[in-house]
Amino acid sequence: MKLFITGISTDVGKTIASAIITEALEADYWKPIQAGDLDNSDSHKVKSQISNPKSQIFDNSYKLNTPASPHLAAQLDGITIDLKKISEPKTGNHLVIEGAGGIFVPLNETETVIDLIRPDYKVILVSRHYLGSINHTLLTIEALQNRKINIAGIIFNGDENPSSESIIRNKTGINFIGRIENEPYFDQNVIKEYAGLFREKLLQL
Repeated sequence: MKLFITGISTDVGKTIASAIITEALEADYWKPIQAGDLDNSDSHKVKSQISNPKSQIFDNSYKLNTPASPHLAAQLDGITIDLKKISEPKTGNHLVIEGAGGIFVPLNETETVIDLIRPDYKVILVSRHYLGSINHTLLTIEALQNRKINIAGIIFNGDENPSSESIIRNKTGINFIGRIENEPYFDQNVIKEYAGLFREKLLQL
């Protein structure tokens, strides 16, 4: 199973969700494009937060120096992101693939994150409640559906907001995988606890 983790915006909790899913499935993890924070990248964070002995963390296809939109970060590094050079790692294990920002974050002049999603990927959408998040969530779901992309489910990150969640779930019929609460910190024990809560639903995808 190949799960592509995307969000409704940046900083909504994709990396924490990716760590939980990776731990729950003892999956391998791959972030094709990392922009900025190369010494403490999302791959480093996931590696430090999981505790199972099976998961393998694959190298980024592109490591960009500036914490910015990938197209700009690449431009500042004097390169252009070429999707043909992004090779999915070969593994017999489940694979968790983490996107960058939202699905229309530009990678180059013509392509965006949604163009990284292959036909055999199942998408898990991470949503976080803020003013405008219902709109961002519904737009993301509709854009994925328009591309005939398989949306496996949604994870809500942060405090529960029943009004927002019920609108999103009722309008879309999207599969609810679980919620990540506003924890004071995330370490291996907290990630492992959420992995146990999410495992059964993830295995049913």
